[in-house]
Amino acid sequence: MTSETRKLLIVEDDPGLQKQLKWSYEDFEVFCASNRKEALDILRSEEPDIVTLDLGLPPDPDGVTEGFAALEEILKLKPDTKVIVASGHSSNEAAMSAISAGAWDFYQKPVDIDELHLIVNRAFHVRSLEKRKEFLEQQGNGKDFVLGNILTGAPEMIKIANTIERVANTSVSVMLLGGSGTGKELLARGLHNISDRRDKPFIAINCGAIPETLLESELFGHEKGAFTGAVKTVVGRIETANGGTLFLDEVGDIPLALQVKLLRFLQERVIERIGGRKSIPIDVRVVCATHRNLNQMIAAQEFRDDLYFRLAEITVQIPSLKDRTGDAVLLAKHFLNKFAAEMNPSVKGFRPEALTVIDQWTWPGNVRELENKIKRAVIMADDRLISSDLLEIDEDDEQEFLNLKAAREQADRKAIYRAISRTDGNISNAAKLLGISRPTLYDLLKQYNIET
Repeated sequence: MTSETRKLLIVEDDPGLQKQLKWSYEDFEVFCASNRKEALDILRSEEPDIVTLDLGLPPDPDGVTEGFAALEEILKLKPDTKVIVASGHSSNEAAMSAISAGAWDFYQKPVDIDELHLIVNRAFHVRSLEKRKEFLEQQGNGKDFVLGNILTGAPEMIKIANTIERVANTSVSVMLLGGSGTGKELLARGLHNISDRRDKPFIAINCGAIPETLLESELFGHEKGAFTGAVKTVVGRIETANGGTLFLDEVGDIPLALQVKLLRFLQERVIERIGGRKSIPIDVRVVCATHRNLNQMIAAQEFRDDLYFRLAEITVQIPSLKDRTGDAVLLAKHFLNKFAAEMNPSVKGFRPEALTVIDQWTWPGNVRELENKIKRAVIMADDRLISSDLLEIDEDDEQEFLNLKAAREQADRKAIYRAISRTDGNISNAAKLLGISRPTLYDLLKQYNIET
């Protein structure tokens, strides 16, 4: 983790005290604000870690209402900020209330510069420890991360990570096979990040997303005047990746004519731009991926077998999400925390039946589908806990649960909704329609958190 400038925001309406405090913190990057609006503007633009806040701000300089309003908005905007409030009028009452409202510490007026220095330095030290912890977690030093940034607890994926780690510092080409949304590019980046090429470029290109007429130029580049519209020389992706890693996603979509040129590059490790005659030597690690069955394509003469053998020196088959033991729930919780922080902080977790649905579903769209479902559920949630109905998974999705308990829960839920709807919310009539007693229906409503 790189060191960074320690930013301090001083919120104080007295210009003289502002100047004195700014002068005394020459080791920090200091910003000053005279009122709440200025403080929030600086917080948004500079994101200081520490704020010293005088509670007596205009338009209430003799009270604390404006200071408390500023404290609330600062913590709402940047919850990890360490706010140190000033306690004036020889009273600690307001300071104690501020601590209860989320302030980190307080100091008394008139200001003792040395004492305040100790408080501010301690706050910076604590914040730096917090940042270090966050950095290590992001770098994947947690027990559920492999290859730096891939979240998994599944032995199937850990086995794949071990394979990739063993070949990372070799020059062999790696072929990643797996369905859409299984994380092929993430694994390719993980391979690059632990290899001795980590400080060089990682260049990814989706061969299936670029028209055939443009793909050759995209890969190999072209010289000025090589064709109509070539008004300048353009360096291709292969050349850009020189020294690093080239990731060819959906390699099965490369047309046969271009496969020949790609094969020549892999054999000779030189390229020629379109319209050029100069051979350009390239040192690059090639990783490719596809969801297509290349063996069938080779049999149908749609993919060259000699190119396949060049690209697939090491082949890694990535399992679908449903075949990764426990990963669906692990990833769901990760996505919930991520999206709740961004969009709906009141959401804190899942209801038990929702976790059952997530664990037992087959997820044909793999991790990408799971991420989209969780994102929508977080946005739509009105409660602290996400229920299974917010996941919008039912038998109409043309999938099957992997156990009877989960299937029954979904069937119960759907039948209850229909019965209540048909009886306009009359619980007694709904119970009769369902063929159960009224107390039993109330128990089910409570169990499944269904509001009428």
